[in-house]
Amino acid sequence: MTQDFNLSRRSLLAASAAGSAAMAGLLAPRASAAADPTCPAAPSGEPWKSVTDISAAGWSAENLAKMEEKLYPMATTSMAIVHKGEIVYRYGNISDVNYLASARKSVLSMLFGKYVAEGKIDLDMTIGEIGIEEDGGLLPLEKTAKVRDLLISSSGIYHPAGSPGGNENTPERGKTAPGSTFLYNNWDFNVLGAIFEKRTGRKIFEALQTDLAEPLGFQDYDIGRQRMMGYENQSRYLAYHLFLSARDMAKLGQLMLQKGKWDGKTIVPEAWVSESTKMHVTPERTKSKEGLGYGYLWWIPTSTTPALKGSFLMNGNFGQFVLCMPAIDTVIVHRRAVTDEFAVARNLGKTTYEPTKVNAAEFLQIAEMAIASRT
Repeated sequence: MTQDFNLSRRSLLAASAAGSAAMAGLLAPRASAAADPTCPAAPSGEPWKSVTDISAAGWSAENLAKMEEKLYPMATTSMAIVHKGEIVYRYGNISDVNYLASARKSVLSMLFGKYVAEGKIDLDMTIGEIGIEEDGGLLPLEKTAKVRDLLISSSGIYHPAGSPGGNENTPERGKTAPGSTFLYNNWDFNVLGAIFEKRTGRKIFEALQTDLAEPLGFQDYDIGRQRMMGYENQSRYLAYHLFLSARDMAKLGQLMLQKGKWDGKTIVPEAWVSESTKMHVTPERTKSKEGLGYGYLWWIPTSTTPALKGSFLMNGNFGQFVLCMPAIDTVIVHRRAVTDEFAVARNLGKTTYEPTKVNAAEFLQIAEMAIASRT
């Protein structure tokens, strides 16, 4: 029987620790490792499976319980650990659909891959060649920025962004050569969404549905809930905001671990998975307090922990994270839910309120505890 997500995660841990035969009877037999590593344990259209014996899967229920104690006082609303395509731990309701904040940017990077491979998006094209214009105009130097410069948030274009969340302390315009300086700037990210739609002829939310949600078998995707948002009269480029569940985000992470393949089919080109999650900007240039470098819209941990070698991270405000760890075939999804109403109001500039959040440093500490739970 396929494991349903509504079964208590706490009961799962208890069953593993105590070896309860009664509880084991409620769970699906543990799936054997697939011969083809690109085939996930949860094929498209099916819910995730959960391990029946955490210890046999190589995890310590006792150590996971200690990790969980650290979550109680945090703003965390849900979390899941997926190992080899099966859930070994979950916290909260991972089917709840919530605002992704800047984790949306890594999802856009995934969508780019197919169209870069097809030649529809050329990373070396300049925004001037593509026809990107802006309210009030762009300077000649700014128009020389390439698509790849925007992908590493180094365009050198400091026109006011059409949405909150980026670095508001921008330098004087027209003084920074494109590609030379990293500045986390929502103008770059929002324009990348416009470039995607202009070069592919497809809307982002529709592409997300057909290129990722449908082949991966998302259980909670609602195209009507996705929306473009931003300030009025500041920039013509708004933000493409996404609302997804933790369990669907876990599938995105698992797809990346499987080098872009799902059910034996290529969803994201393997070359793009490699290139987009490679460090293009060092932590010295990102000035990240957590020692995070930057790829193509992915954050790159530089921890010396062996399990984090080659890892990459979706990172969204308030506590929206997907950590992919190829070294141990594991994905950790962490959510701090905020209401749709608040997310909309914030992105329309109607409130500057900042709720309690889980920052990247706090999440990475939890991730380290999860890694230490492996036996």
